[in-house]
Amino acid sequence: MYEFKGFIIRDEMMDGLIRYIEHGIPPGHFLSAVLTNDLSEAVSRADEQNLANLPAYIGFLYNEAPSGCWGSPKHFNEWMDARAQERSEAGRRLVGAE
Repeated sequence: MYEFKGFIIRDEMMDGLIRYIEHGIPPGHFLSAVLTNDLSEAVSRADEQNLANLPAYIGFLYNEAPSGCWGSPKHFNEWMDARAQERSEAGRRLVGAE
């Protein structure tokens, strides 16, 4: 769980954010909308708890997340592409080590 000024991000939502940030694994529709800075889509996709806690997502992204991983669709897609490339290169290294 992450807390920002009394607002929270639930553990399962944090898991999705961390998977995206660390590995470029695409999150669900709500998190994707938050990460791409699409407020209207985020609001329409949010459940009641996430809707009430949107400030926590912005607090987390602004204060804790790498700046290049969020803020626009371009940043979002480039982040996933870069993490996919890293996974691919790591896989080639593992295969080459055998």
